[in-house]
Amino acid sequence: MFPSFRTPRKALKSPPPPERREIDVNGRQLPLTIRRDLRATRLTLRIEPGGRALRMTVPSGIAERDIRDFLDRHQGWLMTKLAKFRTTNELADGGYVMIRGVPHRIEATGRLRGITEAVLVDDEAVLRVGGMEESIPRRISDFLKKEARLDLDRLVAVHAGRIGRKVKSMTLRDTRSRWGSCSADGALSFSWRIAMAPPHVIDYLAAHEVAHLEEMNHSSAFWALCERLCPATEEAKRWLKRNGSLLHAVDFG
Repeated sequence: MFPSFRTPRKALKSPPPPERREIDVNGRQLPLTIRRDLRATRLTLRIEPGGRALRMTVPSGIAERDIRDFLDRHQGWLMTKLAKFRTTNELADGGYVMIRGVPHRIEATGRLRGITEAVLVDDEAVLRVGGMEESIPRRISDFLKKEARLDLDRLVAVHAGRIGRKVKSMTLRDTRSRWGSCSADGALSFSWRIAMAPPHVIDYLAAHEVAHLEEMNHSSAFWALCERLCPATEEAKRWLKRNGSLLHAVDFG
């Protein structure tokens, strides 16, 4: 849920372009995009995935003082919601990154040409990263993209084979609004950040998009197919709802 404030409808006219400003939340400066919507009847405030920006929808004709009052009244709500997001970059030597749901301690090897590899050291999961210190976040994201590709290539092939469908193509992106998509011609797209989630969540995402090859909707038939492909569908959905924003919050620079 997000805070809202109802206002009477105004006569429809062309809205101005989105306004961008910054807002201070407990000493933290965050970009805020304010969009006036002709159809809106209330002010709404949303936190963008990852907690690094805010978006506000405002009915046409609302006064600036009402916008300021609304933001002031919801400072506490913002502080509470933003508290769960990381505000510092932990992708450095001694920090941690999730790989398939398992926290891996980052170990900078100091070798300029060293590869990035996940290993076990005395029963501890470690991600060894070579290169310069400033390149560690990029090298980790490159590693996660490769791991996501390995998992999703395999899982998509398995699920598509089970329903007798063909995938036209598969791309990986750093999307914020959705974890995956399926076009009408069978092109699939996924967020590579899913490589940080547990295996059953990755499997669910693959099954979800493959199910769209047969059901281009979210009908009961779609969800039944999704459950058949991935029995852990409901558990994975709950995991993404609780933890998805934390994956978006990881700053790879």
